[in-house]
Amino acid sequence: MKIIVLNGSPKGDISVTMQYIKYIQKKFKQHELKIINISQRINQIERDKTAFHSIISDVKSSDGIIWAFPLYVFTVHSNYQRFIELIFEKNVEYAFKEKYTSILATSIHFFDHTAVNYMNSICDDLNMNYIDYFSLHMYDLEKEDIRKNLLKFAQNFFNAIENKVITLKNYSPIKYSPIRYIPEFTHDKIDVSNKKVIIVADSLENINLKNMIDKLRNSFSQTIELVNLENINMKGSCLGCLKCGYNYECIYTGKDDFINFYNSKLKTVDIIVFAGTIKYRHLSSTWKRFFDRGFFNTHTPSLLGKQIGFIISGALNQIPNLKQILESYTQWQGSNLVGFITDECDTSIEIDKQLHAFSYNLIKLSTVNYSKPATFLGVAGMKIFRDEIWGKIRFPFIADHKAYKALNVYDFPQKNYKSRIMNFILILMSKFPLIRKEIYSNKMKSSMIEPLKKIVEDKTV
Repeated sequence: MKIIVLNGSPKGDISVTMQYIKYIQKKFKQHELKIINISQRINQIERDKTAFHSIISDVKSSDGIIWAFPLYVFTVHSNYQRFIELIFEKNVEYAFKEKYTSILATSIHFFDHTAVNYMNSICDDLNMNYIDYFSLHMYDLEKEDIRKNLLKFAQNFFNAIENKVITLKNYSPIKYSPIRYIPEFTHDKIDVSNKKVIIVADSLENINLKNMIDKLRNSFSQTIELVNLENINMKGSCLGCLKCGYNYECIYTGKDDFINFYNSKLKTVDIIVFAGTIKYRHLSSTWKRFFDRGFFNTHTPSLLGKQIGFIISGALNQIPNLKQILESYTQWQGSNLVGFITDECDTSIEIDKQLHAFSYNLIKLSTVNYSKPATFLGVAGMKIFRDEIWGKIRFPFIADHKAYKALNVYDFPQKNYKSRIMNFILILMSKFPLIRKEIYSNKMKSSMIEPLKKIVEDKTV
């Protein structure tokens, strides 16, 4: 069989992801696995019609497609996403229709599920026969049991193609017919006081997005700065070179405007509003380039304590995966998510009212320096980073290691000796039936609230 592997790594053949593909090639020599370096070649693919249609021809003539990619900031690399946009923009969906497909992803398991969900939904939108995914830690190939499962994954994919198995759809088509938003309702303007506010957008061609941004800016007494990402000189997306790992110095430092914009604008304001249009189940590849390039801060939160909100044109409420990505990004940054405003409302007045409430909350929450506690999304994500930076990837991410020590990210529970001693005593006591019965039957509920009850009853707190 002829299998096309669409490589999502900007590093091409020397990527970690491709080592797993090459291992499959080694074990299944009866099948041809043709690797096409999509992310590494995106400029040529977008500029050269012949190069693009050569890839589409390979896809059309193949027996199956493997989307193979490393994780980049909650999903795929921006160049890979741009290729997906080109598929729809150039109307070549026909080449992918009913092709059998699977996903192979590599990461440190930080939100790999959102990357897989995104690609699965794209496969369903292309009417492909989606079989399965296999999400790996970067160095899982070193483990014998993982290698065995990888080969089972590949064999299952090949068998599905040979036997023309019936596949299931996991994602329904997006149904989106927005109203034309024209601001109608006028509210009293809000004083931003001494708060610095910035709105960052990817494009103002979408009239609904432009009008929502204008309405938000007009909600305030002061002039609110608007930055269009299209006007920022970004020479390219993240190269995955990891030069930033030592001291946050990016390979693009001094070569374009992005780092100066990020450091001098985003890091210095109190409130950030991200505004964009959904394109094929994600914000645009321009926005994705912004998130990828922000990795010059590596795994260290760089927007701590800020109020962040989103204005989005598109069917966000039909794409919970995207909503989770944006919420997770905010929590990981140590920022407070104020909310989402979309043009999914029935009337312009409803959008007006939501934008006014949104603008009021941005200022109010910033004034009182409010921040919600992180949920599983933020807590679990940082624990993965904590363990990885402490462990196998401390080098090359030396800057992260220094920052994590300063921010007390290394909060390993096994270092809490008081808890360890108490647990040892209680576990020992519970081995005696009478004591165990007394604890579990009569003491458990009251003991759980005892430390909290002391605070509630303490008049000095």
